[in-house]
Amino acid sequence: MKLSEQSYLVLLALTEGPTHGYGIITSVRRLSEDKVKLGAGTLYGALDRLGDQGLVEAAGEEVVNGRNRRYYRLTGQGHAVLAAETERMARLAELAHRLLNPGPRPQPGGA
Repeated sequence: MKLSEQSYLVLLALTEGPTHGYGIITSVRRLSEDKVKLGAGTLYGALDRLGDQGLVEAAGEEVVNGRNRRYYRLTGQGHAVLAAETERMARLAELAHRLLNPGPRPQPGGA
């Protein structure tokens, strides 16, 4: 299963353990070196899709300052999909590296 960059980073953030929405937003920002900044709507849309696919699940709630804070965790299937996607991207990166840095090439009519 190919994941969008945002979904990949959300799953990656959840490898650190169950966390709430703001914690995921913060982790994604840190993991992407501030290149991906999720808004709440984007995050919760992604969590709904990932939940529908069985990759994440709710891990409890607590009330903080009068507001519900829901926690999410990576499922076993989510871990497997994340690992497979990581391997797929690593193979692509290795291929790109080889193609971009091919090394010495024989010169036409060379010796």
